[in-house]
Amino acid sequence: MKTVLITGIGKGIGRALAEKFLNEGYFVIGTVFSGSAEPHDNLLIFKLDLSDPKSIADLSGAIRDSGRKIDILINNAGILADEDETAVVLDKLRKTLEINLIGTIDITEKIIPFINKGGHIVNISSTAGSLAGTVKSHFPGHYPSYKISKAAMNMYTRTLANRLEGKHILVSSVHPGWVRTEMGGAEADISPEEAARGIYELAVSMPETGQFWFQGKRLPW
Repeated sequence: MKTVLITGIGKGIGRALAEKFLNEGYFVIGTVFSGSAEPHDNLLIFKLDLSDPKSIADLSGAIRDSGRKIDILINNAGILADEDETAVVLDKLRKTLEINLIGTIDITEKIIPFINKGGHIVNISSTAGSLAGTVKSHFPGHYPSYKISKAAMNMYTRTLANRLEGKHILVSSVHPGWVRTEMGGAEADISPEEAARGIYELAVSMPETGQFWFQGKRLPW
């Protein structure tokens, strides 16, 4: 039985991802900061606060002690702290980067030793973080801290992919779509389950490493 580690399964896309992988026969290790997950024989849940280095170290230690090797790591957990802002607010930028970028990189680096050869690291990103002029995101003048964090995460995807290519571990960024969650809002055009299906298909495939994807198509950075 293959194992997937998914951060942030307490709600939204993360919860839908956990359900999808369980239904597909995976063992799921999931993390929650808030919210909860339905118990399942093939589900192991840990608390994780990506802004707390001790919490990250504790999770890494727990996975090491479990003896399980990871086939897929999905970095899903993240925040939108400046939804109503059009200018950078420094305390919100620091909070956003601590969780969406630094904490995510920290847990990824600690988990890499436990990832199987042929594994796949999938970073949930957003077209809001694309620098390409051909990509139009919703509300283009808003949430600058979130956009900065996702642009930086895309660069981490690219640099990590180059580093791990010799270890035969793939790394991808994926845009989930505009999803009906607390972050995406009620007017978004796809459900968490639809987003989870697209992410699942990418995660279990063998795409070119170091690329940015949406529904099987490559996106510009």
